[in-house]
Amino acid sequence: MRVHIISDIEGVAGIVRWDQTSGDQALYHEGRKLYTEEINAAVRGAKKGGATEIVVMDCHGAAGDYMFNSLLPDLLEPDCEYVVQSAWTEYTAFLEEGCDAALFVGMHAKAGTPDGVLSHTVSGQGWRDLQFNGVSVGETGINAALCGNWGCPVLMVTGDRATCNEARALLGDALTTVEVKVGLGRFSARSKTAQTARELIEDGAKRALKDLKAVEPYRPGSPCEITIEFTFVDRLVEYRNRRGVEQLDDLTLVSRADDWWSAWSQFYF
Repeated sequence: MRVHIISDIEGVAGIVRWDQTSGDQALYHEGRKLYTEEINAAVRGAKKGGATEIVVMDCHGAAGDYMFNSLLPDLLEPDCEYVVQSAWTEYTAFLEEGCDAALFVGMHAKAGTPDGVLSHTVSGQGWRDLQFNGVSVGETGINAALCGNWGCPVLMVTGDRATCNEARALLGDALTTVEVKVGLGRFSARSKTAQTARELIEDGAKRALKDLKAVEPYRPGSPCEITIEFTFVDRLVEYRNRRGVEQLDDLTLVSRADDWWSAWSQFYF
């Protein structure tokens, strides 16, 4: 069984501040350890659930040299390999080769979620809303669509309560979710301890892999229209001249194509 673990840092137990997610400082390096150990928990659970090949993909866009490189390699469980990519959604080889399941660790809620800890979509400040064929999604939706493009189902999502609710609403109630904290606002939470969170994630990963058909691969539909509403016009300018992208108004772009991956690629890359 081939399992893809896709991870982000904001949904990790104990992470509540931006300083824990980026920058070469003590809080970030503490956050990196918390992050890596939750990934490890998913690796252990996947192994117990029958995984024979596990590839971890760090999808946290920290700054500088830590871009998509926030996990700590020397602390990773030996039963996995890991990817460092230069651009988000760049690495697709494992999915293209055929992947049985994806497990998402440390996800956060989409932009505008009041009780979502460190809630945002792609950009912490620049993106107000993202829609796939009229359905508002966050980064869980983007990663799920990436997996679904190659027929890979997402079977587990971990993060705060708002993220778990968002993921089930998008992917269905059969999705295994692991709630590691409850947001009290965007920068505060009541959190499980690190050890408890890891135990829950390990158990969740093992349970999730018992039924590979519990959740259908997520496909936004074909043809696909991706609509992006920005908070500031200067962020829109970064994307508006890309092939296949149309500007609808001062703050909104749309990318249309025959399928989701084509619509996403012409807009994002």
